[in-house]
Amino acid sequence: MSQVYLLPVVTFLIFQVTFLGTYIFAVLEGHVVPTVPYISDAATYSPESCVFGQLINIGSVLLGITIYVRYRQVLQLYEHHPDLDGSVLRQNRLALWFGLVSCLGISIVGNFQETNVRIVHFIGAFCCFGCGTLYFWMQALISYLIFPMSGTRINAHLRLGMSVVCTILFILLAVTGVMSHILFKGQNPRKWYPSDGGWYLHVVSSISEWIIATIFSFFILSFTNEFRDVSLSHPQIALMSYSTTI
Repeated sequence: MSQVYLLPVVTFLIFQVTFLGTYIFAVLEGHVVPTVPYISDAATYSPESCVFGQLINIGSVLLGITIYVRYRQVLQLYEHHPDLDGSVLRQNRLALWFGLVSCLGISIVGNFQETNVRIVHFIGAFCCFGCGTLYFWMQALISYLIFPMSGTRINAHLRLGMSVVCTILFILLAVTGVMSHILFKGQNPRKWYPSDGGWYLHVVSSISEWIIATIFSFFILSFTNEFRDVSLSHPQIALMSYSTTI
């Protein structure tokens, strides 16, 4: 399989279609107000919640595969370039686990709506954005360590910049989100109006979430050029009762 570079592209497109499509559908159905709702608020009610959950599951699987391919790519680079810093292996292993936990968080957010299982939804969101941001930091550091064997200095700088922005926005999202819900006096947070209280904090929080989600997608997309040097093979399957390897 030589078209591995398409994996980040397809993952990027899946997430963008999911986020924007769900938002547009929810607004047209009257389930949310157009003024920047949370991504998950737009996916609270059916039928958009069903489509959102299905696409998010597909996206999280593709993202997990992308993260694993990146892990194996760095592993192969280290094996072919033993002069690389030994910390690359530790950072690569940590990045893999942070990335996979983030994928699990994305799936949890898509399948456990805030209105139904609030605590589980928030745990999923924390895993998604928190571990995702840590994954970005790990990958930014790895990008510097493996240059010039793979990647470019510009890519490393961009990943570092996206990591810094995501960290700031993650803190802003959490703080303003909690404060806005404390000040909220309305009936339905999916239809949050200025008169309900905490509206400006809500807008800051939801905008932060949309920007983080967009940066997440572009961060994964940044692996495209480096994946052009990667090729995948079908896994070997050995039958226990035979000596033949298929």
